[in-house]
Amino acid sequence: MRKGFTLVEIMIVVLIIGILLAIAVPQFMRAREQARTKQCISTLKQLDSAKEFYAHEFNLPNGTGCAMGDLWPAYIRRSTPPICAAGGLLSVAVIGLPPTCTVTLPFPHTL
Repeated sequence: MRKGFTLVEIMIVVLIIGILLAIAVPQFMRAREQARTKQCISTLKQLDSAKEFYAHEFNLPNGTGCAMGDLWPAYIRRSTPPICAAGGLLSVAVIGLPPTCTVTLPFPHTL
């Protein structure tokens, strides 16, 4: 008698693996997008703090223009300028307003 798996047994195993992948892959993609969004929010908070330090140091009133070049690398300790991990474009805005990103964030956040 030969030992081995029948075609039906192999098909059942393949079906179970397919079902598990159908459940796991969307969850993985969702988790990855949430991580990128959280990183974007963290970058926005870092920009907001840097703007506050910059405005305080130079005694700038609200509404004064501010650019990324004013903040990086003096107030943001990174080897490269901050970018949005979710693929959006960051805008520093003016003093007194929070920085923004072109990516619509799927859950509420505060800076």
